[in-house]
Amino acid sequence: MVSMKQHVNLHAHSPRSAGNMPGQRLRRLSAEIWKMRALYIMLLPCLIWYFIFKYLPMYGVVISFKDYNFAEGIFGSPWADPWNKHFKMFFESPYFSQLLTNTLLISLYKLLFGVFPSIILAIVFFECRVGWLKRWVQTLSYMPHFLSWIVIYGISIAFLSETTGLLNRWITETGGSAIPFLNGTEWFRSILVLTEIWKDLGWGAIIYLAAISSIDPTLFEAAKVDGASRLRMIWHITLPGIRNVIILLLILRIGSILDAGFEQVFVFYHPRVYEVGDIIDTWVYRTGLEQMNFSLGATVGLFKSAIGFVLVLGANKLAKRWGGSIW
Repeated sequence: MVSMKQHVNLHAHSPRSAGNMPGQRLRRLSAEIWKMRALYIMLLPCLIWYFIFKYLPMYGVVISFKDYNFAEGIFGSPWADPWNKHFKMFFESPYFSQLLTNTLLISLYKLLFGVFPSIILAIVFFECRVGWLKRWVQTLSYMPHFLSWIVIYGISIAFLSETTGLLNRWITETGGSAIPFLNGTEWFRSILVLTEIWKDLGWGAIIYLAAISSIDPTLFEAAKVDGASRLRMIWHITLPGIRNVIILLLILRIGSILDAGFEQVFVFYHPRVYEVGDIIDTWVYRTGLEQMNFSLGATVGLFKSAIGFVLVLGANKLAKRWGGSIW
């Protein structure tokens, strides 16, 4: 009869047990990493960038609960009393409701009206059978993406200025009255949405075009044999084929819905349009950075991150019904 001690030793040295030992798993993991070392080396700069600029700064969130100043630094600055002092300052601000409304409306307008033009343009590129025309239009459509908002603002002034803009000059010469596109509260949000659509139209179409190109071509051939028209193939093959990509991009954009495009708004806005154009980030820039109130800026950043986190979780859970969730 095998003793209890011998039985334990035999079990410990069995092949199945040895394969599950931490040392064995670590060696297998090391072998896999070494096998894919070229890919990991290419990924390393991106990981380092994220660690330095995304993970390390997370500790700075602590200044939301401190009365931060340069002289004493993050560690030496005293804790705010009460601990939610800066949160109350932001939430009880007379501008809070206006800032939140402007931010949400501008973001939702960009989300609703900015998604479909890129999808439509990608489908047009895919269906175009004239090669040289497709290449030229595609190149021209994504070139604005590389322009800064300063340049785009200059172009907007050239066309939309109330006094010297080409469009307003044409309106006045035909007997109409000049329209304050850039200085009036009625048009400001529309100008923000339209300029962003124009800037990112072609760039967004590239993503959808890549997704369309990955659809199995035999599906289109089978539909052709069955007598389906081009519109039928777009509706029943192309759009369902890129559904997951559309949902993925929507989830990512919902997570940053409280951003509303700080750089664009900061370049375009001025005191006359604060009522409809002042967003959370521009207010933080004026009150948090210009007045050196860094604790308030960190507080608003933490608030936005928390809201974005909740929205991403909710959107991802909702997207699972259509099979397009991230995780």
